[in-house]
Amino acid sequence: MRILFALIALVSTSALHAADFSDAEAAGIARQVKAETQHAWRGYMQYAKGRDALKPLSRGAHDWYAQSLLMTPVDALDTLILMGLDEEAAQARELIVTGLRFDQDIYIKNFEITIRLLGGLLSGYQLTHDERLLKLADDLGTRLLPAFESKTGLPYTEVNLRTGAVRGKISNPAETGSLLLEFGTLARLTGKPIYYDKAKRALVETFNHRSKLDLVGSAIDIETGAWTDPESHIGGGIDSYYEYLWKCWKLFGDEDCHRMWQTSIAAINRHLADTVRGELWYGHADMKSGKRTAAQYGALDAFFPALLAFSGDLPRARRLQASSMAMWRLHHVEPESIDYATMQVKDASYVLRPEIVESTYYLWHISGDARYRREGKELFEDFVRCCHADIGYAALQSVIDGQKKDEMESFVFAETFKYFYLLFAPSKTLDFDRVVFNTEAHPLRRSANSGKPQ
Repeated sequence: MRILFALIALVSTSALHAADFSDAEAAGIARQVKAETQHAWRGYMQYAKGRDALKPLSRGAHDWYAQSLLMTPVDALDTLILMGLDEEAAQARELIVTGLRFDQDIYIKNFEITIRLLGGLLSGYQLTHDERLLKLADDLGTRLLPAFESKTGLPYTEVNLRTGAVRGKISNPAETGSLLLEFGTLARLTGKPIYYDKAKRALVETFNHRSKLDLVGSAIDIETGAWTDPESHIGGGIDSYYEYLWKCWKLFGDEDCHRMWQTSIAAINRHLADTVRGELWYGHADMKSGKRTAAQYGALDAFFPALLAFSGDLPRARRLQASSMAMWRLHHVEPESIDYATMQVKDASYVLRPEIVESTYYLWHISGDARYRREGKELFEDFVRCCHADIGYAALQSVIDGQKKDEMESFVFAETFKYFYLLFAPSKTLDFDRVVFNTEAHPLRRSANSGKPQ
């Protein structure tokens, strides 16, 4: 019955998708997105100022580690700037330059700190030309470099910011292979090629450890290079590795990345793509045999239509986006994961993820098809209705019953609000062709001088 309802919803909205979407209507939604972003930012400033994140239900704050690293201000800065929220952007920048210090005796997650903080500082610098932001990024980059000192060149998952000690030898392709956009940009801006070299080697070594089918698994021992989980897919733990193969080619013109992408996407489409009820999905398979292991797709997988469209495969991107929308429409907010063969929810939580919005934005920008703005409006209205809280935005314990969770991750500013806004804002807001978004949606500027920074 649930499948039938989803199919009915797809058919009933098809006429809307084909209709024009006026500039006035888009501008109105863009204003609403700005207002909701302001609402969430004010909640942060009132109840969690100077901390990593707001707890929107208890009106409290949460830090990742013993000391705050200002996750929300750093993640939010470029979004606030792009929206023209000058007062809020000034508040975020002031918090960062006066309060963010990396000389702390704490172990941090190398991947998360790279995509959120290093990426956010770099994009903030490129938008403001505030040298203090670049100085912070350089200091952070230096403190992260010891993570790469393994025999394989694959990074440890954690590094101590003060001592350089490392730990965590079981990692995954996303964490080992999604660092070059940030470190490469840092190399370019500081003139220090070591940043590019370390992250590039980690990306290449991730690729070099692929199976004979050209697939990677879900977990790898970075000291030995042995896979500890051979399950292959495009979801969390692998997703951004594939994303960076293509995007590093676009940002740096690195032919190695282009070659690795071409090999990888061919394997993905051969072994992971799946057709059910005539719909395109991407499931799980064993990296060595290619045998299907699960018909699983979820919120994190929903980034893939964006990547398909960006890399030139618009037909597949359109088909997969339709599948993502069917998943969303099951409960009018996407669950973390479903079994796409039965359309049953496997994990009913929703943590304010942006990936489906990201794909909607890319498809709108690349195709110009008004249906994607219609879909974006539907997504935004559902998002506000289900997740708006009195002082911010709240994740959901379950999309089935709508129960909220006391959590507002910083990526709601970096990604979710940003992609919603760019979908409806005038194209001049950001020149899509002059930037490449990192996996946290921080726009990094493309340079006329491509290739490895010298």
